[in-house]
Amino acid sequence: MTALSHNRIYSIDVARGLIMVIMALDHTRDYFHADAFVFNPTDLEKTHTVLFFTRWITHFCMPGFVLLSGLSAKISLQRKSKAELSRYLFTRGVWFVVLEFTVLRFGYFFNFYFDVTILSVLWVFGVCMIFISALIHLPNRWILILGLLIVVGHNLLDGISVEQTNIWFVPWTILISRGFLAVTPDVAFVVTYPIIPWLGIMLLGYSMGAWYTNAANAIRQKLLMRSGVAVIIAFIVLRFINLYGDPTPWGGQQSGWYTMLSFLNTSKYPPSFLFTLMTIGPLLMLLGWLENVKTKWPHVLNTIGRVPLFYFIVHFYVIHAFALISTMLRTGKSFSEIDFHFAKSFGGITPEGGYSLGWVYFFWIVVVLLMIPFCNAYNRLKSQKAGIFRFL
Repeated sequence: MTALSHNRIYSIDVARGLIMVIMALDHTRDYFHADAFVFNPTDLEKTHTVLFFTRWITHFCMPGFVLLSGLSAKISLQRKSKAELSRYLFTRGVWFVVLEFTVLRFGYFFNFYFDVTILSVLWVFGVCMIFISALIHLPNRWILILGLLIVVGHNLLDGISVEQTNIWFVPWTILISRGFLAVTPDVAFVVTYPIIPWLGIMLLGYSMGAWYTNAANAIRQKLLMRSGVAVIIAFIVLRFINLYGDPTPWGGQQSGWYTMLSFLNTSKYPPSFLFTLMTIGPLLMLLGWLENVKTKWPHVLNTIGRVPLFYFIVHFYVIHAFALISTMLRTGKSFSEIDFHFAKSFGGITPEGGYSLGWVYFFWIVVVLLMIPFCNAYNRLKSQKAGIFRFL
């Protein structure tokens, strides 16, 4: 079932579709869960097991999608020249950045104030694509070496702190760290995904694309499974040693169970070396397993995985609209009474409109079920290469 279909690889689209479905759980929690406005779900002093794993499982989404994006870029060389691929990645990257600042930003906040703008997923994807549009002209071994150096080595910079008054604060925050960039007292940018650490993962995905272009299915499956196991073992060993790879060491907690949660609680912002090992290992094994999937159940995931940008943008609007309607019903406020300024709410959503975690799962399932026919319809339009649909 890994065979090419219209120049696409089934297993990659299914994996990407699964990532998108799981990702929607975290975004549903962001808008619907009452405690999402109060504390970090992986804060071991305040969380509970189900909430912790509700957040933890979604950690696999971003590194998985970044890796698959790099991998897909490499596979594209089967039908594009390197010059054509470079132009495509550059223009696609610019398009992603434009979408981040316009369509996606409105989906986040439902306002045009531009008081706060989040430099988030599409931003980092776009900028990484722009970087890679140039880097693909390097020899393949240097791309792999650069990716490894970034992923393994960027935690050497953990001890460096750059003050806001320093001239290097803005580039440091955008490229290496994360933080709040105030332009004026009323306008600011929030950098959630700094570029360099994620670029390293995309470069490794690009290097891994050779397994799909130069190796037979059986050999590729062994490479994926064995690499996945090796990466997971490396994570367990290095995390247990507790010396390098994550700015937050694990430690003993009030119980053995919570100590295990501490062990798993690696840093995503930015993605530490150990966070990357923890999340990429299972993805490699999943890709290996999908090489021989014979059942029909992944077809829905395949459709979602074929239109990931469409799904990503539209599902934010669906979740946010549902959450806003729910908030009005629960609080008794009319639309005109809702304050959409970031200082007062998150897109008009406030804690008093939140639900328990059980309801979060219910709303998540509803959102995913609604997105399936949308994705089916859009995939048909996209396959016809009709106008604007080519760009999503």
